[in-house]
Amino acid sequence: MKLKVGDKVLVTAGKDKGRNSEIVSVLPKKDRVVVRGINLYTKHVKPYAGRPGEKKVLERALPTANVAILNDKNEADRIGYKINKDGSKDRIFKKTGKVIDAPKKENK
Repeated sequence: MKLKVGDKVLVTAGKDKGRNSEIVSVLPKKDRVVVRGINLYTKHVKPYAGRPGEKKVLERALPTANVAILNDKNEADRIGYKINKDGSKDRIFKKTGKVIDAPKKENK
């Protein structure tokens, strides 16, 4: 999968079309990504064991076809690969040809 956690993306289809955000998690087997603050739904949790009921607002996964990565000029772009002489692979933007910086992983 070409998309990674931390990539800035533009939603290209669905109810949140046109919004920018960041990838929170990647589900490669299902070919989907979870994007922060996009495709929200409300889950109603019943009261149990003396705890009150509540409404949780959660993010649902989007198909990867519904998002496009944003390049350094904040434009929708595609991802390609460049093989270095030492055999390592770098992700690059197709329009600009610049190498995509490795996303920073957050420690939880």
